Amino acid sequence: MLTLAQWLSETPVSLAIQRFDWLVPLLQTIHILAIAMVLSSVFMIDVRILRAANSQSITDAAHRFGPWIWTGLACLAASGIALIVGEPRRSLPNPVFQIKMLLLVLAIAMTCALQVSLRRNAALWDDGGASKPMINVLAVGTFLLWCAIAFAGRFIAYMQIS
Repeated sequence: MLTLAQWLSETPVSLAIQRFDWLVPLLQTIHILAIAMVLSSVFMIDVRILRAANSQSITDAAHRFGPWIWTGLACLAASGIALIVGEPRRSLPNPVFQIKMLLLVLAIAMTCALQVSLRRNAALWDDGGASKPMINVLAVGTFLLWCAIAFAGRFIAYMQIS
């Protein structure tokens, strides 16, 4: 991983990102705002799934906040890739970064499963016919995964690899 990070840090794109002192903080700001968008959207859907709010149906909440999740994920991907390219030696060999990527794959899979199920079985979700304990576990698990991703992202800075 160190060899890949070293090679990547010497590419023209990486050198261009490194050249501007303001670019990495800007990318980090975009990345943080995007994770906030995803976290808050997942939270709003989960609050409805857990029946803590009843202002709209579960499928309406998913339709309302789903686009925010996917837009946030697109921004996370773009800013995250740029951050990795700009500072590959800081992230790629870092075990916390690697854990974050594993958590990200799980969170995206769980979020996709939830969204697909909501689209295919809207009546089941809204009528409460779906297995409530399993739904609650999925809702809480998805939110906790996204929180763990945010925590891991912040913790990368404290786990420096030389």
